[in-house]
Amino acid sequence: MDIIRSGGLIAYPTDTSYAFGCHIGDKKAIDRIHRIRRTDKKHNFTLVCGDLSEISLYAKVDNWAYRLVKSLTPGPYTFILTATREVPKRLQNPKRRTIGLRVPDHALVRAILGELGEPIMSSTLLLPGDDFPLTDPFEIEKRIGHEVEAIIDAGPAGIEPSSVLDLSNGSVEIVRAGRGDVSQFA
Repeated sequence: MDIIRSGGLIAYPTDTSYAFGCHIGDKKAIDRIHRIRRTDKKHNFTLVCGDLSEISLYAKVDNWAYRLVKSLTPGPYTFILTATREVPKRLQNPKRRTIGLRVPDHALVRAILGELGEPIMSSTLLLPGDDFPLTDPFEIEKRIGHEVEAIIDAGPAGIEPSSVLDLSNGSVEIVRAGRGDVSQFA
């Protein structure tokens, strides 16, 4: 994954939809995602992790939250947790100092993360004016191929993003209902 290590931006499939991915500390790549998606500095990024062992390095996780995260991963969930000092401030929610963390259930993503040896900074591949994320590698190439260094083609993906659960306040708050079932938290 030399592209990621050298500051490149990729479009890659997850267990929910395609996403942008870049090196965790790369400000230029993150700024490119902001520009492409037309998001502001309040946009929440997600650290895509290979397994639960990485989560405690990047987030403060209480026992109850860890048990919940463990029961739902790998899978189509993003968890908002209080960030540790290992997470650059520009990646955290500016007011709350939180970060999204995810462990997707996708063999290709696990292979990428295994080779990289660290999480990927990620954001759903949802473009301005679109109601759904891009899902087809040919459409991704046509619309943003000139904006990314690589598109990892694993065929068409889903259109439903991950469900987002905020665990940072000592309880479960549903931020977004997506592919992961959130009925038990409603």
